[in-house]
Order: sequence, then C-alpha cells, then structure tokens
Amino acid sequence: METELDVLKRKIMAFRDARDWQQYHDPKSLSQAIGIEAAELQEIFLWMTTDQSYRLNAADTARVKDELADIFIFMLYLCDAFNIDLLRAVALKLEKNSVKYPADKSKGLSTKYTEL
Repeated sequence: METELDVLKRKIMAFRDARDWQQYHDPKSLSQAIGIEAAELQEIFLWMTTDQSYRLNAADTARVKDELADIFIFMLYLCDAFNIDLLRAVALKLEKNSVKYPADKSKGLSTKYTEL
C-alpha cells in the first residue's frame, strides 16, 4: 500500500528529474545543502528570546515552513542517494535512543547519555 510519504517522495523526485538536477545532488553537496538550509532556519530566530521564538508573526512562520520543507526535500534526496528508508531509519534511531536515554534515568534532564 502506497503511503502519503511515498506519493510525496515520487513528486519530489519527479520535480528534480524534470530539471535534470540529480547530477548536482551528490552526497557531499546534499549534506552541505541541509546544513545551509538549517542555518537559514536558525537565522529566523537569531537574536530572539525564547519567548519570542514561540510567538512568530505570519511572515516568519511562513519562512520557517519553507526552510523546514527545504531541509526535508534535501533529506529525501540524500536518502534516495543511499537507498535509505527514512521512516525506518527514524524508527531504528528511536530504539537506539531509548536504550541510551532510559526514561527512568533521563526524564527531565538534558544530560548526555554518557553522563547518566
């Protein structure tokens, strides 16, 4: 059964392929693109207080949406390059993190797992 994510991935890849952009989407460039888009997301919040960061105006909220979408698109391109099932990778990472950060030891703490 095809999921919503499968449909979206197909559209994203079709967009890329219609423009012959895959030639530019090597892993190095895609990882850099993710970092650059993440920096653009951070820039929106630069110099805001924590409280202000929760109360964005409509224009800044739209910018956050756009940057998150860019990051997600580049993530899917990178997953495609390595044939990674992103949803499965996230599920596996959650399993690893549950071992590293057991709730009874880490609840309410920001301590790194090596210090628990």
